[in-house]
Amino acid sequence: MDDLDVLADEHLAAARADPHGRSAHLLLRRRPLRQAVIALTGGTALDEHNAPPAASLQVLRGAVRVTAGSGDVDLAAGVLHPLPQERHGVLALEDAVVLLTAVND
Repeated sequence: MDDLDVLADEHLAAARADPHGRSAHLLLRRRPLRQAVIALTGGTALDEHNAPPAASLQVLRGAVRVTAGSGDVDLAAGVLHPLPQERHGVLALEDAVVLLTAVND
């Protein structure tokens, strides 16, 4: 069993020490489901990428902005948000940790 609070703290510390401002940990990979904890320092972005068939982002710490052609959405700690079915990116508005849950074909 994984403790999300402990993982969030560990990966936020690792992201702060990383020159690219990020750290990630794959929690679960059981096709078709995948879950990962991703930590980003403020101002760090995950560049625009294709969306999986179904995905959500839960903010564990800080705040992020999901950027997409259909509009940007700011998410704060505690929020669970379905990701758009279009190319999108993620920008950390401050030091942040998210739980990405994705279903792949």
